[in-house]
Amino acid sequence: VQLVESGGGLVRPGGSLRLSCAPSGVTFDDYAIGWFRRAPGKEREGVACVDTGDGRTYYGASVTGRFIISSDNFANTVELQMNNLKPDDTAVYYCAAILLVDLRYSGPFFPEEYAYWGQGIQVTVSS
Repeated sequence: VQLVESGGGLVRPGGSLRLSCAPSGVTFDDYAIGWFRRAPGKEREGVACVDTGDGRTYYGASVTGRFIISSDNFANTVELQMNNLKPDDTAVYYCAAILLVDLRYSGPFFPEEYAYWGQGIQVTVSS
């Protein structure tokens, strides 16, 4: 199993970035995809999650209204559109896969429930 993130980089405050997650070895029939981030000196934080079965989406409080998660079940990819970025969004972003049954039982933002993780990608918001 492998999850590969792409699309990170440096952006100015107020700008946008689009992250992609391409899982291999898991299917959206069984697994949902979530995004987490870890900023220097801070705890890992749940950002967004998509239930690839019913399309339901979940967002962390700090990104609600600015970030949009979507899945392409045909292409087996998940994207995170990040708008109106702030310096506090600077972090390493990780995509991760969770069994749909675990997502629906436990909720979207418990990292210990996720079975597989990507390597992470840096997002820096700075002027």
